[in-house]
Amino acid sequence: MAHKVHPKAFRIQGIADWNIRGFYRKNTAQYFEEDFRIKEFLSKKLKDASVEDIKIERVDNKINVIIETARPGLIIGRGGEGVGKLKAMLEKELLQEKSRTAFFETKGKKISLPAVEIKIEIREVRNPWISASLVAQFAAQQIEKRTPFRQVLKRTLNKVMGNKEVKGARIEVAGRLNGVEIARTEWLKLGQLPRATIRANINYAQAQAYCTYGVIGIKVWIYKGEQFKEENQ
Repeated sequence: MAHKVHPKAFRIQGIADWNIRGFYRKNTAQYFEEDFRIKEFLSKKLKDASVEDIKIERVDNKINVIIETARPGLIIGRGGEGVGKLKAMLEKELLQEKSRTAFFETKGKKISLPAVEIKIEIREVRNPWISASLVAQFAAQQIEKRTPFRQVLKRTLNKVMGNKEVKGARIEVAGRLNGVEIARTEWLKLGQLPRATIRANINYAQAQAYCTYGVIGIKVWIYKGEQFKEENQ
């Protein structure tokens, strides 16, 4: 049987890049845990802010958090006060997490990570319809509003294919579609989608729609043509 591979992980040495970048001399697992907590906290806080991705860059004891969103004004707030509040909440959450978690305790040794300086950078996503993450979030919102899933697939795919950068796209939904008793998988595809080509620039994301009859899983692939490493840099 074929094995499913994440499209981005498949291309990480070719045209894709890591979401978390940094070098850890020791306590690597603890730093990974801290990075995971940062992404988890921000994802929950900014659930309705059309966030495409959250990237983390570490240099010494400084953390640069890059938030890519289609609605930057909602996060920045008036006079930038939104970013300041978000930074304060994140610092407080990390401090509380370090004090209460047992993950940082090993046999006969309690590990404490040094204090870090956090900087939050907001980047605008100008066209949300070529972002697989934002398209998946849109489809999930429509399904949660009880829109028939076939209508959601067709409408969303037509909007995606209306962009000249897009060469092909596929949207897949799985679960108790329209509330039926037996779960199944349905998908719709337009254009090209060479998933086995490493230099193919494929944007992939998944989301969940929480309905009264269960959870509907949504996967989105958007193909933007072939790309070489030099072009990405």
